[in-house]
Amino acid sequence: MDLELEGKAALVTGGSKGIGKAIARALAQEGVDVAIAARTQETLEATAAELAAETGRRIVPIACDTGSTAAVNAMVASAVEQLGGLDILVNNAARPGGGPGPVPPLEGITDENFAEEMNTKVLGYLRCARAAAPHLKANGWGRIINISGMGARQAGTAIGSMRNVAVSALTKNLANELGPHGINVTVVHPGATWTERMPDLMETRAADQGISVEEAMRRASGGNAVGRFIDATEVAHVVAFLASPKSVAITGDAIAAGGGVGNAIHY
Repeated sequence: MDLELEGKAALVTGGSKGIGKAIARALAQEGVDVAIAARTQETLEATAAELAAETGRRIVPIACDTGSTAAVNAMVASAVEQLGGLDILVNNAARPGGGPGPVPPLEGITDENFAEEMNTKVLGYLRCARAAAPHLKANGWGRIINISGMGARQAGTAIGSMRNVAVSALTKNLANELGPHGINVTVVHPGATWTERMPDLMETRAADQGISVEEAMRRASGGNAVGRFIDATEVAHVVAFLASPKSVAITGDAIAAGGGVGNAIHY
């Protein structure tokens, strides 16, 4: 299937590694020029060079902290200038859930941690959408894809669930407002996803729990219907479709990309 993405321009935040890097690669493979943004310039430049050599597309690294409105506005302006426009925004800049430490109990949740998570993942996504929207409106077409997580559908970490539910609420509101301008907005919920951080994380969990790495992997990935980790590339394929003109029938909705996590029925 031709996704009709050749020649379009995208901005992927959190694009230097993990799911964001896989998304940038998938878009570039479809003929998209991509600006990738993250906090660390050195990592960004290495990723940009790797993806450009691999895909033959223009990959532009832009250092940015999406916790800052001024930084986000400058990032979007730079992406538009360097790419000659902007058609697609993928919001992915946030701390991954499921870190190596245990989930804190209620008494261990701090105001500072809550504020940081909301500022980065919720307000950060809003900042990026707000800055990108005028450019997408000017095109009369665009796509915004927000990367959230399965914490929106299941308990386990209070802040994780709150931030992901908030991203879903943001998505539907943006879809309704921007739809008349030809802009679709969707949210993707990855589950346990295999990225470059996972080998070290599995070793840490195995050591903490006194089990083998293989058992740690089985426990971490065994909650979905396919019985294995979903790879970041497989999430990226879903995002590439949502970023394309082929996805016009889908907007304001959530797409779970966790291999069938949980037993709840969503309709």
